[in-house]
Amino acid sequence: MTSSNKSAAGLIVILGATATGKTSFAIALAKHLNAPILSADSRQVYRYFDIGTAKPSIAERDRVPHYLIDIIDPDQTLTLADYQDQAQDLIAEFHQQGITPILVGGSGLYIKAITSGLKIPRVPAQIELRSQFEALGQHYCYQVLKQVDPIGVTKIHANDRVRTMRSLEVFYTTGQPLSSLQYEQPPTYPIVQIGLECHDLDSYRQLVSDRTEKMVAQGWLDEIRSLQQRYGADLPLLKTLGYGEMSDYLANKIDLETAKALTVTHTCQFAKRQRTWFRGSGNGDLPIHWLPTGSNWEQALKLAIKKSEAAAQPHSFL
Repeated sequence: MTSSNKSAAGLIVILGATATGKTSFAIALAKHLNAPILSADSRQVYRYFDIGTAKPSIAERDRVPHYLIDIIDPDQTLTLADYQDQAQDLIAEFHQQGITPILVGGSGLYIKAITSGLKIPRVPAQIELRSQFEALGQHYCYQVLKQVDPIGVTKIHANDRVRTMRSLEVFYTTGQPLSSLQYEQPPTYPIVQIGLECHDLDSYRQLVSDRTEKMVAQGWLDEIRSLQQRYGADLPLLKTLGYGEMSDYLANKIDLETAKALTVTHTCQFAKRQRTWFRGSGNGDLPIHWLPTGSNWEQALKLAIKKSEAAAQPHSFL
């Protein structure tokens, strides 16, 4: 993994929808290659959000060095540009040592920011502006975004509050739509993307259901109670996938079985959007080489070497 040929260092990307086994797959591959793992998960960057984000355990992080996890408090804001800066700095440091890191996650925009070299407006968070957007509500803000950035809004789901608010924030700060300010400058180092996918939707739903049950058994509700006590029940991150449903249970709005069932349904819906992103324009021009969930790291390694050779890239970065 460490080589004197530093120019051959590149990036291996393990991506896919939530609950497809990316973490265990990547850890096995990283152990074999003696490689570090960079997280590409938009919620695992936040401290104390552990169980509900399926964050790698302390034991797993002891086995393989992980980066870009637990880098910010839940009541602070990490922009896409902030994430990109930290990830690119880490990749550059590893390349100086001749090391190829492994980027792992399901947050498509985080991955694209690195693999496509997105140029992102460095507009800091506008707290007062955001509070005004929050008061207007997601539906109204999304309709406004359709007017001010008709191109950019097509890439944002109607319920994606975070990206809607960010797009409006950039527009009202710069006077220009975010879509017109973003462009790409792909990195020059070789990149191989491996995707994990479960083709049987019934099996996938069962995977999500089993994981939800496991999270509850691991103390997910206690984690949420602790977060509510520390940051307040209105913390935006407590409204996100899974946390919102379980928070409703803790507020006696629904029973636990309903909360778990809704979590499973909403997770499957979210996974569908992730699959659409990775198989559509959200991925850019870089190919993804798909393997079924349950594949082992040896398959990924063989595939990575094969594809890098086919692309006439030096495969010594593996």
